Amino acid sequence: MSEYKSEEEFLKNYDSSIFEKLSMTADILLLSVSDQEQTNYRKTSTKMMSILLAKRDDYPYKGKWCVPGGFLDVKNETLEECAKRVMKRETNLEDIYLEQLYTFDGIDRDPRMRVVSTSYVALVDKNKLTQKVEHASWFDITLIEEKDNVVEITLDNGEEVIRFSIKKVLREKTTDRYDFEVVENDKLAFDHAKVILSGLERIRNKVNYTDIVFNMMPEYFTLGELQQVYEVILNKKLLDPAFRRIIADKVEKTNKMRTGGGHRPSYLFKYKKN
Repeated sequence: MSEYKSEEEFLKNYDSSIFEKLSMTADILLLSVSDQEQTNYRKTSTKMMSILLAKRDDYPYKGKWCVPGGFLDVKNETLEECAKRVMKRETNLEDIYLEQLYTFDGIDRDPRMRVVSTSYVALVDKNKLTQKVEHASWFDITLIEEKDNVVEITLDNGEEVIRFSIKKVLREKTTDRYDFEVVENDKLAFDHAKVILSGLERIRNKVNYTDIVFNMMPEYFTLGELQQVYEVILNKKLLDPAFRRIIADKVEKTNKMRTGGGHRPSYLFKYKKN
């Protein structure tokens, strides 16, 4: 039988020090799709998916790259509020698509102390960004290859190349769930190689049955540009008729035209929200 007569008395005498402490963070996988720079104006622009990474200027993992993140203010904010605070800090934008991805709780993921991280995927048209974040850079995701359940990814910002590979180990056959084991990684901090692959796979899976892709599109776009974005995310070429069927109910044609650049004028479309 409890020695306390009420909830208030119990809480007044409760000793929280009997439990071990841990810290929590929100880490943001910020993704965008944009045009790769072309030297020939007549050549069709190539779309690239890119990710924002920050370079650590202190230990642990000093000099290595990581996805942006921040520690949770335990007394004053929720994890989502923490994530939005990090997003505001990195992009100066507030109206950004943000989706909780996964909780990473490896016992030794942070050498300083026990830190549990809830990761989020954020999608943005990076042409809207007006500020340059110190010690941060956009990396083009130039290669995603999978063979024998080992995924190899290459990130390139024009000055530095990051390569890492991860083995996918089937955990539950009925739900197609995998555990990730890092095979090779020498430039990413913490377990962020796993965070990146988890986010890329989530977006790839959702693009087929949601309208998530339009969070990375400008207000007006050509169908060719939209198709390139789908192909970059899915990492495969789509047949034109099949693609048109996919997006038939998602876009509407405008009376605006894209001209110049050495190409035929093209009608511009926009996302059909309703």
